[in-house]
Amino acid sequence: MPPSDPAPPVSDAGPTVAELTEDDLLALIFPLLPVGSATLLGPGDDAAVVAAPDGRVVVSTDVLVEGRHFRRDWSTGVDVGWRAAMQNLADIAAMGARATSLVVTLVIPGDLPAAWVAGLAAGLAAACGPQDVGVVGGDLSGGDAVVVSVAVHGDLAGRAPVLRSGARAGDVVAHAGVRGRSAAGLALLAAGRGEVAPDLVRAYLRPDPPLAAGVMAALAGATAMLDVSDGLLRDAGRIAAASGVVLDFDPVADAFGADLTELAGAAAALDASAADWVLTGGEDHGLLATFPAGAAVPDPFRAVGRVLAAGPTGPGVLVGGLAPTTTSPGWDHFRG
Repeated sequence: MPPSDPAPPVSDAGPTVAELTEDDLLALIFPLLPVGSATLLGPGDDAAVVAAPDGRVVVSTDVLVEGRHFRRDWSTGVDVGWRAAMQNLADIAAMGARATSLVVTLVIPGDLPAAWVAGLAAGLAAACGPQDVGVVGGDLSGGDAVVVSVAVHGDLAGRAPVLRSGARAGDVVAHAGVRGRSAAGLALLAAGRGEVAPDLVRAYLRPDPPLAAGVMAALAGATAMLDVSDGLLRDAGRIAAASGVVLDFDPVADAFGADLTELAGAAAALDASAADWVLTGGEDHGLLATFPAGAAVPDPFRAVGRVLAAGPTGPGVLVGGLAPTTTSPGWDHFRG
């Protein structure tokens, strides 16, 4: 879990965004943002300059939309800044790289308290600072709802990227991080039962992916890897499709037992399925990887299954050799 207070709470007292000029708002934000060691020129000019010693840059982007990915009555600015950073940092880690910088585009309504925006910057800093990642610039715009779009850049340090397409029959399937906790926290908030398990609510508001594990996996010879953002089954299906194989999860793997125990109380309170949260819940941002048979699986990865050759039905995902019986394979942005 993240530190108990990775960024101080920020009061919404004070002026709204509409009561400040754009320069005033930037002057509020810039001092809060971290400067990573790869940053050669930070915010303040038309563009930033970031070192790329490898000669290649790993790039990804992601977006959080108010009402779709977060609600302000549940999430502080600090929470949203933390989540926006972590979901992007996890994408870079999943390539076996280390993140170096973020660029953030922020759309905000005029009635938003300026302090909420400062909180978002504090959340970005709390997530990025310990990782030596600079927040080097971005853009501001007015709009009807808060939208936070982040582009992240990373460095492979001379290594080949770990792709989704490298898994082979006989490989071990392993996972680093937690499973189902963010989904459980979201379900508790939606039901108005957050008091049942505040730690699970926090796992949704401020996910804490195992970022260092991405480079560890690459150094250990991982054949495929991705960030589990849309649910274990759905994202495993993406490795299976890209690699032309079947990923078969072991339903009695020790890692799953620990997850089910962790989620049991919340599942009972909501009459929900802890197993569904584990297999289909998104936004924990753990790392799912495959390793050659016989290779040492590095900590904090734990073996959760194996890779099989695709049969007559083609690539796919199994649980204990059988088709999954969950109600949904995971999150889809357009089907829910």
